[in-house]
Amino acid sequence: MEYLALLMFIAVCGVLLLGYPVALSLAGTALLFAGIGISFDVFESSFLYALPNRLYGVLNNQTLLAVPLFVFMGAMLERSKVAENLLNAMALLFGRFNVGLAISVTLVGMLLAASTGIVGATVVTMGLLSLPTMLKRGYSPAFSSGIICATGTLGQIIPPSIALVLLGDVLSSAYQKAQLSMGIFSPKTVSVGDLFAGAVIPGLILVLFYILYCIAVAVFKPDAIPKRAPVESNAEPESLTVMLFISALLPPLLLMFAVLGSILFGYATPTEAAGVGATGSLLLALWKNQLCRVNLNAVMQTTVKITSMVFLILIGASLFSLVFRGFGGEELVHGLFQQMPGGVVGATLIVMLVIFLLGFILDFIEITFVVVPIVAPVLMAMGIDPIWLGIMIAVNLQTSFLTPPFGFALFYLRGVADKSVTTSAIYKGVIPFIFIQLILLCTLAYWPSLVTWLPNVIYG
Repeated sequence: MEYLALLMFIAVCGVLLLGYPVALSLAGTALLFAGIGISFDVFESSFLYALPNRLYGVLNNQTLLAVPLFVFMGAMLERSKVAENLLNAMALLFGRFNVGLAISVTLVGMLLAASTGIVGATVVTMGLLSLPTMLKRGYSPAFSSGIICATGTLGQIIPPSIALVLLGDVLSSAYQKAQLSMGIFSPKTVSVGDLFAGAVIPGLILVLFYILYCIAVAVFKPDAIPKRAPVESNAEPESLTVMLFISALLPPLLLMFAVLGSILFGYATPTEAAGVGATGSLLLALWKNQLCRVNLNAVMQTTVKITSMVFLILIGASLFSLVFRGFGGEELVHGLFQQMPGGVVGATLIVMLVIFLLGFILDFIEITFVVVPIVAPVLMAMGIDPIWLGIMIAVNLQTSFLTPPFGFALFYLRGVADKSVTTSAIYKGVIPFIFIQLILLCTLAYWPSLVTWLPNVIYG
């Protein structure tokens, strides 16, 4: 019977490759295999009876309530032209350096990623705002495309990230399941705040690596960037430039500190902090005279669409996981990991490779709801730290989203890039950043304390 679980997983990947909606593919494939199993008396229909309880648990989940609020905050900040103001201010401040605009794009992408938490929104916004400017100033199409795609995927790892919110909820359940399988009854769990704290240092290291790469390109490959910074005849005085930079940077920075700081220091839950962020984005839009009916309608429609997609996928994934468990899929995965050469190291490598490959055809939401609940309890039962595992999965997916030819970030940029920027140039530009992210993965694997140190300091 266990082979049907594996066959069902392969079937759903095939259905997704045909282009059918993810949520319906998950639920439809699960129901089809459940019907086959019931017909041949190899599947207990009682597993399906648990679905209403699963859905009721989703409705009562306070952590998932943070998703629409964080989406609203990101969409409102995007409509408020925060990224555009930041990019203009940083371009004025760093414009005197030949690689200054690239560093500005990296820093703005980091701040925008922390504001929106959505990879697609960050890549599209940075592609529309900065790609034409970089090409006009003499940056090569490959380098420009690479830095924009790479900084756009920072929304996967830099908190408050929606990916980390969803991962935190799933890993919490997986951790409790792993403890029960080992006969441990402990109130300790994995929270979204733990993942946020664990992601801070890796996220900053990754941004530092990007900036160092930009400087290295300026030194060793100067033909990819302008020979010198363009001199504007009507350049602003330096004092005014600094004032513009501070006025553009300070409001969103204060908002991000209020959201992230309230979670890390225990003043608010992720849901409460998301409410603070949504309210702060409204106030910021009002301060910038961008809070109008048109913008508000657009933001609310975006929030409803993304939230509906997330929860519909969650419903489909819940049904899929129930049927997968009914066929003995969890026992199959556990047995495979136990027999795998290399023990826990070999099992972790295989899981990371599978998640990386699935990142070509699935978004992080599907992988979080379908794959992580299957493999995470087994790895945690083998002694893997749940916070470290969550951050490794997030960075792994971030790398997958950059990898040609199926990386999601490449498709997002291709959709908004000028025709003069070829697809091959985009592919060529992201390759160095893929290696940078692989270096980060290896670094975190060798020094897990880079992930676990800050959560231990804050939460003990």
